[in-house]
Amino acid sequence: MISECRLCGGTNLRPWMTDGRNRDLVYYKCDDCSLWNYDLDCGVDQTQYTEVYISPRDVEHRSNRLNVDSWNFLRRYADSPRSIMDIGCGNAGLLHLAREAGWDVAGMELSRQAADSIREDQGIDVVVSDFLKYENPEGRSYDVVALRHVLEHLPDSLLAMRRIAALLKDNGLALLEFPNTGSFSYRLKRVLKNRGLKNAKYAPDWRPGHVNEFCRKSFEYLLDQTGFELVVWRTYSNKRVANAFYRWVPIASKVRVLVRKQPASAVGQEAA
Repeated sequence: MISECRLCGGTNLRPWMTDGRNRDLVYYKCDDCSLWNYDLDCGVDQTQYTEVYISPRDVEHRSNRLNVDSWNFLRRYADSPRSIMDIGCGNAGLLHLAREAGWDVAGMELSRQAADSIREDQGIDVVVSDFLKYENPEGRSYDVVALRHVLEHLPDSLLAMRRIAALLKDNGLALLEFPNTGSFSYRLKRVLKNRGLKNAKYAPDWRPGHVNEFCRKSFEYLLDQTGFELVVWRTYSNKRVANAFYRWVPIASKVRVLVRKQPASAVGQEAA
């Protein structure tokens, strides 16, 4: 059992959702900040997300269509050529689009194989590193840092945002995408899993990869603690037709956000 929230340190936690074939994998909701904390003692498996490399030139592939959506969202707010670091860049599809628009691009991946594939196919150098341990030896800073469907996999969300801040210039932007526990589908999923109606699909030894799950309240708390301000919060679906609806009714199961790093002086003034 978890004794305190990994985000706010609060102790007002209650069992919230069971997962896995035997319903013995437990998420606890913090009543203070609303973060869903997965009990890490139950086991985690991040290897299930390893993907075969797909070139971003394959424009019909689903992953590349999603990269286009991310790029179109970003360029509405950062339309002039800038520098970008994409953490967990996958096939570097976002970087491919940014470079075509004249941006200076860099990426990071855990997998050496993924980094080599990107370099061979696109000529983009990708740092191989665990983001939470990356020390930025060259001291580079960027106008934009992207972290798409990575935050929910990281046990220390506060450290993740501080690592992003360290890579950003003052007033730089961070693009993040992650599941939205405030959505209707997440609420329905919780009910079904707690009743054992959605668990048979898992193998007995299956373990999740999402360890911290956010809604808007918990994410805004994270921003307040790490010197960021929210620029835009938009829920979305991978189904494009549905997105026309979610533009007006923000209840989709995923969220795409843009946040701005506040200058150190501004953060200091707020703290005072």
